[in-house]
Amino acid sequence: MAKVRMGMVGGGEGAFIGAVHRMAAAIDGEIELVCGAFSSNKERSLRSGAALHLPPERVYGTYDEMFAAEAMLPAEQRMQFVAIVTPNKMHFPVAKAALEAGFHVLSDKPATFNLEEALELRSIVQKTGQLYGLTHTYTGYPMVKEASVRVADGELGRIRKVVVEYPQGWLADRQEDEDNKQAAWRLDPKQAGISSCMGDIGVHAANLAEYVTGLKITEICADLTAFVDGRVLDDDGSILLRFEHGAKGVLFSSQISVGEENALKIRVYGEKGGLEWSQQEPNTLWLKWNDRPTEMLRTGAGYLSSLAAVNTRTPMGHPEGYLEAFANIYMAFAGQVRAKAEGADCDDRSADCPGIAEAVRGMTFIELVVTASASDTKWHSIDQY
Repeated sequence: MAKVRMGMVGGGEGAFIGAVHRMAAAIDGEIELVCGAFSSNKERSLRSGAALHLPPERVYGTYDEMFAAEAMLPAEQRMQFVAIVTPNKMHFPVAKAALEAGFHVLSDKPATFNLEEALELRSIVQKTGQLYGLTHTYTGYPMVKEASVRVADGELGRIRKVVVEYPQGWLADRQEDEDNKQAAWRLDPKQAGISSCMGDIGVHAANLAEYVTGLKITEICADLTAFVDGRVLDDDGSILLRFEHGAKGVLFSSQISVGEENALKIRVYGEKGGLEWSQQEPNTLWLKWNDRPTEMLRTGAGYLSSLAAVNTRTPMGHPEGYLEAFANIYMAFAGQVRAKAEGADCDDRSADCPGIAEAVRGMTFIELVVTASASDTKWHSIDQY
């Protein structure tokens, strides 16, 4: 069976996330990078393509040029989907152009620059019938999938409390003044949008909470801060959450928590039991009870669900991490691309990939958090968006 053919927009020289996407796509040998427009600077794009050993005729100066040229190639040669790994401001125009040119899209998050674009993107996806995926990476971990299955099966009972946190410390000082490309665009409202911390990592925490619990956030009370002098966008935030069916929650996200790396963690408490998962110890899921000892579940064990099992690559005791979780998103999306091309149904692995619903949901969360933080009103309903 031929590999699924991928193009890429962005991710050239000096871009951290582009390399991560390419490694994740390559892990299972099911996806091949065949073309790219890696930079808005044509020479930089060409150098990036050469470094990736792509033929020069498949390396383009602009994404419009790429989509037009690829569409003219025979069906068995042209790219089937494009990975978008640009700063936020370019996510929507690239996705729109790709979808309307007949290509599927897998985009880095957040999906768009603002909610208005996300709503328009949803309409374009529906109109074109093309596939759309979003790399909410942390839903790709096997033990996150196991947690979602345990909650859905009712092992914890009715969910009462959700605590999710994502602290980092890398922006505790003015990295944007140190020729740090990653810091500069994330803190620039012209490139990142209306939020830095919530748009970059807080939205991951919100997505994780909804994925694991199966519950939608209905209301929020938010307090965002730019602690470092001179910053326009937030670098820290604390959010109170209300979920459907009466669950309550707390979300803490920060880029100025000194000493923290990527300390994403979630705890969920139901009537019968609780669970805990940490991104920095991803192979372990803790189940907690009042009437018996705490249980430690481990990736690769035979007692896990089929959903966790099909998203695990190595035997028990061999750590899987960020790249493998990222690769699970790519494998799921590639499965969807294959299934659509063959007119077949997706299996569990292929179907379990964030899509346009999560894209709109994420942008709704970001905009509502910023609005709520600036308001004197305590609670803000997501339904109003």
